[in-house]
Order: sequence, then C-alpha cells, then structure tokens
Amino acid sequence: MNEAEIIQYMLNHSRLKEEALSLDEARLARKDLARILRALSDPTRLAVFDLLMEGVQCNCEIAERLGLSLSLISHHLSVLRRVGLVEAEHDPEDARWIYYSVNRVTLQRLRREIQQLLDPRRIQPRQPSCGPQKCKAAC
Repeated sequence: MNEAEIIQYMLNHSRLKEEALSLDEARLARKDLARILRALSDPTRLAVFDLLMEGVQCNCEIAERLGLSLSLISHHLSVLRRVGLVEAEHDPEDARWIYYSVNRVTLQRLRREIQQLLDPRRIQPRQPSCGPQKCKAAC
C-alpha cells in the first residue's frame, strides 16, 4: 500500500468511525428524549413542570397551587430531577427548605430535540416497498 492509499484508508476509516459515533449519539439522544417525554407524560408532573416554568418554587408552593400533598409533589419532583429537567437548591440559611427550578441546559436540549423530531421538512415523498402491487411482482 502506498502513502496515498494509506491516507485514503485512514480518511475513510475515520469517516466511518465518525458516522458510527453520530449514530450512537442519535440513539442516546432518542433514549434520553424518550425518558424525558415519559416523565412529562404524567399530567401531574406536566403541571408541576409548567409551574416551574414560571420560576423557582418550593415544594409547598407547588402543592398549594395544585391542591396535592407535599409527599406526592416530592415524588413527582424526584422523577423530574432524575431525568434532568429539574434542579434543586437548599436554602443557604435553613437547609430544610429546598427550592426547585427548571434545568435550562436540559430544557434547551429538549427543545432542540423536539424541534428536530417534529420538523415537517424531514417528511419526504416515498412509496412503500410492500403492498399488493409489490407482492404480485415478487410472488
């Protein structure tokens, strides 16, 4: 193998590796998106998240506004925290108080992923590769 062939081989190999990495990243992004959407699919969690979009709130404020128990709100907040949508910060003077807010980095990522997923420009004209017409030709 001469030098030009070696360089071409290395370029091709690196492109394949980059494509494989981008496919892995896309799979990971889909898994993360599914986890986040699953968390938001619960109406109560969606309501909690909606309140947090108004700004920082404590557990008792959310419970009062939604008319739910503190323990139930805590459960839903923990689910939202696990998927990275919500952050918690303890009060600097009294650590028993916890303030919750939307994780802006995750929010931006979620927005970008949903925009990409639901972009109508992705829809391309195509004909299915199956059906009665295709079967007659193959059968």
